[in-house]
Amino acid sequence: MQTLGSNGRPSGRGVSMRMGSAGMAVMLVVFLVAVVFAANQNDVIGWLVAIISLGWLLIFSYVVLSLRSAARKAADRIQAHGGFGSAGAPQAGTAAVDRARDLKLDHSFKIIQVQVGVVREYLGKDAEMVERALETIEITSHNARSMMKGSSEGPVEGTVVD
Repeated sequence: MQTLGSNGRPSGRGVSMRMGSAGMAVMLVVFLVAVVFAANQNDVIGWLVAIISLGWLLIFSYVVLSLRSAARKAADRIQAHGGFGSAGAPQAGTAAVDRARDLKLDHSFKIIQVQVGVVREYLGKDAEMVERALETIEITSHNARSMMKGSSEGPVEGTVVD
């Protein structure tokens, strides 16, 4: 468990932040060495190398700073939407989890409605088909109840007849 800094972020820096800082330092050293050599020799090629290394330093700086900014925005967005649990999965109660559960429940109710139609159609004609439809209704309703909040029972196994 990491301690939180003053802005709500972990106090330790990630590998990418350290590598970005190390890369920035290397690019800065390359630029400074190029400037020193160009100043000592005072020739055009030395100054061209210094200008090229300055260009690379500016490009590298832009990339590193824009990636850091995007990472901070993504972290803030994740924190705003409920964050992540200890296992790295989104915490329950977020809108996406609720929406997925509602879609699954809706699908379960549609399956039950179809199977009720099968029971009505085959009642008195094919007892085996009615039995399978009733079993499907039982399994689907049990699974739908287990998806609802507060239910501790797990899903029921069996053959679902379409």
